[in-house]
Amino acid sequence: QVQLVESGGGLVQPGGSLRLTCAASGRISSIYVMGWYRQAPGKQRELVATITSGGVTNYADSVKGRFTISRDTAKNTVYLQMNSLKPEDTAVYYCGRRHTILLTMDWGQGTQVTVSS
Repeated sequence: QVQLVESGGGLVQPGGSLRLTCAASGRISSIYVMGWYRQAPGKQRELVATITSGGVTNYADSVKGRFTISRDTAKNTVYLQMNSLKPEDTAVYYCGRRHTILLTMDWGQGTQVTVSS
């Protein structure tokens, strides 16, 4: 079974940047859509960005133009480049993969991102 491990979170000032990394322990099959999700205190987990095996991306309106999702198939890794960070981006960020047929989700353990001066 593939495990997803996130890294790269931390504390950053408003306007700053961070890059999150999601490393999969096994091969990321094309049957999965990889993505980043986040959950702020007291709120539901929400989609941030997804990427298909063919490289098609999708973003939440709140992060369009600021965040970029990418994947390195050879390294079984997915990235989230976050620029122009805002305090409202503060959340635990989770790497997730969605089975395109079964529609099941697998999750990493999450990494905290805090945007504050």
